[in-house]
Amino acid sequence: MSDQAKAGELTAVQAALSAEHAAVYGYGVVGGRIGAGRLAEARSAYDAHRAGRDALARAVRDLGGEPVAASAAYALPFAVTDSATAVRLAAELEDRVADVYSDLVRASSGARRGSAAGALREAAVRAVRWRGESVAFPGLAERGAPLGEAGGSASPSASASASASASASATP
Repeated sequence: MSDQAKAGELTAVQAALSAEHAAVYGYGVVGGRIGAGRLAEARSAYDAHRAGRDALARAVRDLGGEPVAASAAYALPFAVTDSATAVRLAAELEDRVADVYSDLVRASSGARRGSAAGALREAAVRAVRWRGESVAFPGLAERGAPLGEAGGSASPSASASASASASASATP
């Protein structure tokens, strides 16, 4: 693997780690507002994101990096005041996690690519369960909505930059 490819993979792993940190935080909010009927589902997602976070921290170290730390708090994309908005937040969290895992699939190879594809699939399935409907290309926001709605750019590098920025700064 070239130094440039290794650096690109490390950047994508760090972005996925940032998204997992944010998802763990976000599911704390979801768990506080979700109805009793979906609490077990929220707990399961929370545990899955904690496991993903831990695996990605190990991957960063394996690539010679220092894992990015979680923020003390994250800005939520909207107010979460009841069970309905908690469900909406959970779906949003899964969409954002799928976005960065899509970038990791593109940037990696071998076992890491397989793991990233599995994590992308799991996030997409959880998003469908929360939302009740699916998108055409989970993790590829630019292909899942008409041009102009979700960025509309078909450029993988633009998507990677946007996903990493969104995960690092705006993901709950």
